[in-house]
Amino acid sequence: MKPFEHVTPATDARRAETFQHRLEQFNPGVVWLDAQGRVSAFNDVALQILGPAGEQSLGVAQDRLFGIDVVQLHPAKSRDKLRFLLQSRDAGGCPVKSPPPVAMMINIPDRILMIKVSSMSDMQGACGTCMIFYDLTDITTEPSSETLAGSPTPPRRLFKIPVYRKNRVILIDLKDIVRFQGDGHYTTIVTKDDRYLSNLSLADLELRLDSSTFLRVHRSHIVSLPYAVELVKAEDSVNLVMDDGERSVVPVSRSRATQLKELLGVV
Repeated sequence: MKPFEHVTPATDARRAETFQHRLEQFNPGVVWLDAQGRVSAFNDVALQILGPAGEQSLGVAQDRLFGIDVVQLHPAKSRDKLRFLLQSRDAGGCPVKSPPPVAMMINIPDRILMIKVSSMSDMQGACGTCMIFYDLTDITTEPSSETLAGSPTPPRRLFKIPVYRKNRVILIDLKDIVRFQGDGHYTTIVTKDDRYLSNLSLADLELRLDSSTFLRVHRSHIVSLPYAVELVKAEDSVNLVMDDGERSVVPVSRSRATQLKELLGVV
């Protein structure tokens, strides 16, 4: 089975621009946190994005956000991930150095933010945290499709995945992705000849990927069906061989085996 050919719409000029050029034009959101992780200050960009999140998820007016635990501004399923990010430290233990940026999915409102966290110090030592983020939503997702009045708005569909490598943000095109593998707070993205680390969860990805191309075959695996090359059936299990550099063998759960066979046209 051959990978689907990818055609970039000619009318979509924003995809033709280089990401680094777009990034230079962005205004970053900035949030200052005290030593306990409570919000001390926002810049205008951060207030425009996180303000509505606080109102919708917490029912807290924007002028009441100062002093609030920043983790509470995010959906419940994102909070453990954000706490992990805020509590991270480099191997050397230096309180000023900070972990690399990570991608986080913010659902209220429905955003993708690339976040950078840096610990801040004064004469007495660590005094707080500076959180800087770029809103990558418009260059990584498609607008939600129209829905009937009263129906919930579906999540925006991804067409690129942001990852961080060697001090640069890279956008991976979905047509190049063979499979996703979940592992704790992170997801490994596997292409034909490389691997990338992202902290977008499999649950978030599953909601935002084209279900006719990407299928979650196991609690820890999402595969791109065009890259499936062999279905291996044993007495008590089914595995899928993928066309990446390692010819990876992906387990298929019993609950998804029938659906997978139908999509692949296997009797």
